[in-house]
Amino acid sequence: MADHFQLRLLDSRMLAPAVRHMVFERVDGQPLVFQPGQFLQVHFHYDDGTATKRSYSIATTGDGSSPGASVTVGRIEIAVSYVDGGAATKLLGELPVGGVIDASGPYGRFCLQEADTHPRYLLLATGTGVTPYRAMLPQIEKLLAQGGRDVVLLYGARNEGELLYGEEFEAFAGTHPGFAFHACLSREARALPRPTDRYGYVQNVLTELAPHAERDIAYLCGNPNMVDAAFNTLKEFGLPVPQIRREKYVSSR
Repeated sequence: MADHFQLRLLDSRMLAPAVRHMVFERVDGQPLVFQPGQFLQVHFHYDDGTATKRSYSIATTGDGSSPGASVTVGRIEIAVSYVDGGAATKLLGELPVGGVIDASGPYGRFCLQEADTHPRYLLLATGTGVTPYRAMLPQIEKLLAQGGRDVVLLYGARNEGELLYGEEFEAFAGTHPGFAFHACLSREARALPRPTDRYGYVQNVLTELAPHAERDIAYLCGNPNMVDAAFNTLKEFGLPVPQIRREKYVSSR
């Protein structure tokens, strides 16, 4: 059940030219209990006093609980995109260490499901839409250890500098044979390309994986155009709608 609380900023760093990684703790000292894939809402007011809110997926990696189980964390991590003229960008971009914001959560059902038995997960993301998958890594590790499962992450960005947490996903792939990470670069290849890199949009690379209804569960998170295009592609390959989970990220001023 969602809760309302205040968050205090502990640390922040730039992940990309227009994305900041922020680390918070609850002011009341309580941990956050959430399921990887869920999000928080930050509450604030426009300059005219109108109340508003923005949603941010929780990027914190938990303790490796099974899919469907909640995890408990003291540090709450999110990734915040810069929106030109955006009210939330001003609030969070200017927030000093020790600064406090109002928040609520967790919300959402974009989570790995314990009842899923399909042998392969297809995880697709663009931009900050990759943050839920970072939170899921301990769960994915546990799934892979049980055997009989594979996980493929297709992550779309314009160039290498915009691959959020890319080194973490590559390191995870290097130590977990059942996990494949493909950076899908649409504008510019890396100076030192990886064998696993792909060129073009995520939804186009998806066809290489030959999705199949008996094998795959798909998760789509990020830009609405990518989510819609990938959803249509998956349906063309025969995946029923219940096996396609979607979360769209829409930038707001």
